[in-house]
Amino acid sequence: MWFKHLHLYRLHDSTAIPATDLETALAEQAARLPGSSEARRLGWCPPAGRAGTALLHELQGQRLMTVLRQERLLPAGVVREEVEERGADIEAREGRKLRRQEKQELKELVYEELLPRAFIRSQKVDLWWDTRRNLIAINSSSRKRAEEVLDLLRETLGSLKVTPLATQTLPMRAMTQWLAEEDSRPATLQLGDQVELKAKGDDGVLRARQVDLDSDEIQQLLAAGRQASRLALEIEGRLSFVLHDDLALKSLRFSDALIDEANQTEDDGDAIVRLEADFMLMTQTLAEEIEQLIGWLDGEASTASLQGSA
Repeated sequence: MWFKHLHLYRLHDSTAIPATDLETALAEQAARLPGSSEARRLGWCPPAGRAGTALLHELQGQRLMTVLRQERLLPAGVVREEVEERGADIEAREGRKLRRQEKQELKELVYEELLPRAFIRSQKVDLWWDTRRNLIAINSSSRKRAEEVLDLLRETLGSLKVTPLATQTLPMRAMTQWLAEEDSRPATLQLGDQVELKAKGDDGVLRARQVDLDSDEIQQLLAAGRQASRLALEIEGRLSFVLHDDLALKSLRFSDALIDEANQTEDDGDAIVRLEADFMLMTQTLAEEIEQLIGWLDGEASTASLQGSA
């Protein structure tokens, strides 16, 4: 139970739904196989997998939920070939060319017929809800997937006033300054070995891995006007991650000391105990470091300028 990527959101309703009510609501939107005509379906599933049945784990105000995303895989090439074959048969039989509208209708028919026979791919996405800080975080590398999870939570709760977490200082500006001016870096913050630099004009994006970010080459690129849109960072003794310009934290890696501390927890082989122990230690660390990161970016942006969705 260690998150790899996080998209962060601010919850604007300070009244958290009671755990018992939330469990009931989650059960009503529990995961099930997509219907024969459904291309995809999202539903809640136990975070512990086969080891448990609970859809919600809550410890000291920290909630863990998991979404099961199931999608039918129907390759476009398979549909295209079937449409072409059927279209050719119709044209040969009727001695005429199919109109564009007829081809589109044939494509839709083929898709509907083949969809129930398509393989189903499953993906689990964890959601962390910090009720003490009104923070929601989605463990996904994709912003689109994170928004899908929020849509399901919104449907489950009936409404959800939430916006992407935003700071007074834009991450791109801060990352560029940290790269260019060593003295501007917070005491416990260290640079990693990868960066993405964007140009203001049409010069595209430059990505570098396993490089010395204090090198003359990087400094010359910054002097030429490039700005950091992604930057590998490490908070000493705690964790490392790649900060993105939308405040997403990706490629999370927790320190060996933290992992060792988690491994010292006695679980007697109980998967639920292990899950909850790891979750508590992880979220405690993440919550503290997210708050610290917000501070480094001069605090959170005013909620008056943000538009919540319901």
